[in-house]
Amino acid sequence: MASRTKLSGLQRQVLGLYREFLRAARLKEPEERLRIESIVSAEFRQNAMNVDRKNFLYIEYLLRRGKKQLEQLKSPDTLRLSTLEVGKTPQ
Repeated sequence: MASRTKLSGLQRQVLGLYREFLRAARLKEPEERLRIESIVSAEFRQNAMNVDRKNFLYIEYLLRRGKKQLEQLKSPDTLRLSTLEVGKTPQ
């Protein structure tokens, strides 16, 4: 049996938030579900690559922000998810 590395509390919170986003996406229309899953996956991957793992304050900030966004996404009034890319020039 392969041994698993033990996750820290912060890592478990991030993974749990990711799973909650995917569960919330299931409640939306099928086409929007795929779009939400794509956005969420890209955002988590980008943060995993660009955020220093020892920057606990920033990770906790991202968790709080993510939880607020998740609550908005869970709302029945929310139909779509959009993104904003700061610093990119429109093409």
